[in-house]
Amino acid sequence: MERRYRLVLSCPDRVGIVAMVSNFISSHGGSIADANQHSDPVTGRFFMRVEISAATLPFTLEQLQEAFAPIAASFQMDWEINDSSRPKRVVLMASRESHCLADLLYRFHSKELFCEIPCVISNHDDLRSMVEWHGIPYHHVPVDPADKAPHFAEVNRLINDYEADAVVLARYMQILPPDLCDRYPHRIINIHHSFLPSFAGAKPYHQAHERGVKLIGATCHYVTQDLDAGPIIDQDVTRISHRDLPEDMVRLGRDVEKTVLARGLRWHLEDRVLVHGNKTVVFS
Repeated sequence: MERRYRLVLSCPDRVGIVAMVSNFISSHGGSIADANQHSDPVTGRFFMRVEISAATLPFTLEQLQEAFAPIAASFQMDWEINDSSRPKRVVLMASRESHCLADLLYRFHSKELFCEIPCVISNHDDLRSMVEWHGIPYHHVPVDPADKAPHFAEVNRLINDYEADAVVLARYMQILPPDLCDRYPHRIINIHHSFLPSFAGAKPYHQAHERGVKLIGATCHYVTQDLDAGPIIDQDVTRISHRDLPEDMVRLGRDVEKTVLARGLRWHLEDRVLVHGNKTVVFS
């Protein structure tokens, strides 16, 4: 793919933002390959994502960031510029369920996801052979239910040592401590069924079957201290009927989870997700 610089920004809405950004790019001979914008009438916030053909600019990424900084300051922007040719480093975490992890590894192996996966971390050893078949290091970090601190200390060390840009909880069934959540804001992605807050706890699909629900789904979101309540990146649903047994619902639910997690991760990797408060703007 053509190398591009991705500029993403949000700021208080006012007249002239698009013109200023466009003029800045054109004044340096830059060609805009893709652009999206959104003005939120409720919050008065403006959001923008621009892809610029890197070959048309006389800058390195660092020089472009330095040149744009005065404009960003004048509009009070939260912003970043990334190089599409630099893959983000994504650490995957899992427990025993394999469907989300296997799907992401397949998409990575088939180059559907442009990233690096430096390692997989798990509190169980069950998925080692699948991960190592892909040539990816597998770290088994057991959890002592009586004292989980050593587990999370080692998880944090591994994430730091592998210089992760993002962490994906691919059905990792431990609750991250608040300090770990705060250390990586909007960089930890989780997936879960969309029944919450209903049918919490064990066997949610069996609970849903007993209740006679007609829709099941999945939610992909950023992890915060508030359990399963972080900014939502993507959601989807599938219909079921009275003919579906609990095992059918589990199978269908796993299919939705895989799709939603992969889509949410792809959008994150492509800098399409802008967070404001506990909401997101997703330029999909």
